[in-house]
Order: sequence, then structure tokens, then C-alpha cells
Amino acid sequence: MNRNASSASGPSFYEFFAGGGMARLGLGATWTCAFANDFDPVKAATYRDNHDDAASHFHEGDVWKVAPADLPGRADLAWASSPCQDFSLAGARAGLQGGRSSAFFGFWKLMEALSAEGRGPDTVVVENVVGLLTSHGGADFTALCRALASQGYRFGALEIDAARFVPQSRPRVFVIATRLPVEDLAGPSPFQTRAVREAHARLPAELQGAWTWWGLAAPPTRNTDLAALLEADDQVTWRADADTAALLDLMAPAHRAAVEARVQSGERAVGAVFRRMRGGQQRAEVRFDGVAGCLRTPRGGSSRQTLLVIDQGQVRSRLLSPREGARLMGLPDAYRLPKSATAGLHVIGDGVAAPVVRWLSERLLTPLALKRAPLRKSAPLAAE
Repeated sequence: MNRNASSASGPSFYEFFAGGGMARLGLGATWTCAFANDFDPVKAATYRDNHDDAASHFHEGDVWKVAPADLPGRADLAWASSPCQDFSLAGARAGLQGGRSSAFFGFWKLMEALSAEGRGPDTVVVENVVGLLTSHGGADFTALCRALASQGYRFGALEIDAARFVPQSRPRVFVIATRLPVEDLAGPSPFQTRAVREAHARLPAELQGAWTWWGLAAPPTRNTDLAALLEADDQVTWRADADTAALLDLMAPAHRAAVEARVQSGERAVGAVFRRMRGGQQRAEVRFDGVAGCLRTPRGGSSRQTLLVIDQGQVRSRLLSPREGARLMGLPDAYRLPKSATAGLHVIGDGVAAPVVRWLSERLLTPLALKRAPLRKSAPLAAE
């Protein structure tokens, strides 16, 4: 079935590894989702629960089993937040050949097939953890760039920390590739980080020749902090005092001193705490900069993020709730989460921060799509 993917009013996109549809929320109403895919039943159910039109375009299942005929028409954009565990600095670094991250090649097989039919997307975005830039000494990033160049795409990468937009430290790499003219969208950017520049320098000359330095500007200064997104104290469940004391006992002297200084001040302070292994010993590390640590899924041994609240000399602790996690991803309170806290954190921890996608959409992706708008309006509809 080859429905036309472009609406008369705006550009369209395919969303792969869609999760709960956070990239779609970031792209906004200007964009029409023509096809979305995820193999995870919990994420698929969350997507359907939050997007009333999901029945018309959402495909639950392995990306390797999606056929080109399942994708309607020709979309302006293909978004792929491919599984990141094998690129993560905390993981085994299996790279593009890893069990989960190899799903990228299932996605890319479809892009190649669409291009062979003359309906490959003009623009492709691949979002992943920063480890993508250095996995296997940069060989995996080179393989990704080579795949993009083989289909006639120019490409470049940006490293964006969601903390620019929401009070959560969540650095991610966005590789934006396009076949459309790019000159007016190129230039300096604060998101051309050292890691991005070094990844570019490792590329062979022929791939450097296809590189674009995307000129994405910095957003306005964020005006919210972690405390502003939390539930009221009387609406949450606090840990027992003994559990809080045990948490404090896991802190190294510098972190314990930071807590004590705030106790002595008598003022209210909110800290985000993670448990980590340091030198073979479990430690609790707290930050009081108004920013949460990177949200994680409940699998793989990752600890659930803990909040430490100090008020009038009293120290209390509790777990971050899924709703608070959703707010840290820039999602509205109307976004419906799974009833299970574990399932909710699973969906949220694997997602992409919607405000980051929105900034990319407004400053790069929509301007790129508008370059093809006259062609889109004059093109005949694809046959049903």
C-alpha cells in the first residue's frame, strides 16, 4: 500500500524506534506522522494511548520485519532513535554489531529500499548516546557516515545536552543527514562539541567531504530547575529515616559535606542522587545544581534516581516518580504513562527529550523541509 505520505499542509515523517512517541511530540503539529514503529509492547501501548491516530500508522514489531510496502509514499524525514545500550559508555560497547544497536541496520535496509524506489526521505536523523562518536575507536561512527554518504546524503553531528532545555543532564548525539541544499543552515554552533570535532577528524577524507557543520543556535537560558518540577511534599511517599541515613552513609566526604552545609543553612535544598560503583565500592553521589542526573530505564543494573530534600535542617529522601521523570523529558502532564512505575520509567528512560527535538525542528528540520515544499505541492498523489 503506497499512500502518499505528505499532507497538503505540511511535511511528513517516519518515526522508527518510536517508543512513546516523544520525537513526534517534539516535532509538533507542523509535521504529520505517516508511519511509526517500535517492537516493545509497553512502549507500543503507551504510543497508542497518547496518539489517537495510531491505528492508521503505528506498526508494532521488529524493524527487520517491516517491508518497504508498509511505508506510505515519500516522507520528508525519517527519525531513528535506535537502541543505544551498545553505544553507552556504561555498557559493553558492542557497537553497531551489538544485539540491540544492530537494529539500526534494519532501519537502514528500509531507507536503501525506499531510495531504490525513488522515495527515500530527503532528511534522516539518527539520535543516540554520545558513545556513538567513539565506539570501537570511531569505527562505528565512520560506518554510519559511510552508509549515509552511499545514499547521497550530506551529514553532520551535533551533541546536545537536554539540560539546555529541561533540568536533566542528558547529552545525546543527533546526526542530521539530507539531500537538500544546506548552505544557509551551516555555520558555527555551540553543539559542535569537542567530541563531535574529534569524530569528524577521524573520518576518512571522502567522508569529511560530505560533512556539514550544522549552524544550530543555542536556545534561551533555561528558567526552571529540578525543584520546580516535583510533586508537593504531602503528595509523595518518603523513605524511612533509617533508609535515608543508610543513603547518607554511602556518600564520600565531599558529598556528605555538601549535604551538611545545606542542613546548617536551614534553607530548602533539593538534590538528585545516584548510586554508583567507585573503586569497587558502592557510593551515593548527590548534586545540588538544580539538575537531575540522566534518567535511566530500570534494567541493566541501573539504579533508580533518588531525591534528597533538605528543609529546616531535616533530611528526607524518596524515589523520583514516573510523572516527575516525564516532566524532566519535557512532556506535558496530559501525557499518559503506564500504570506501573517500572513500566513508566522504562518508557521515559528510553525516550528523547521533546524540547530538544522541537528546537531541532524549528531551526533545522522544518527549514529543510520547506526547501522541498513547492515540489511537494505540485507532485501528484501516489497511487493507493
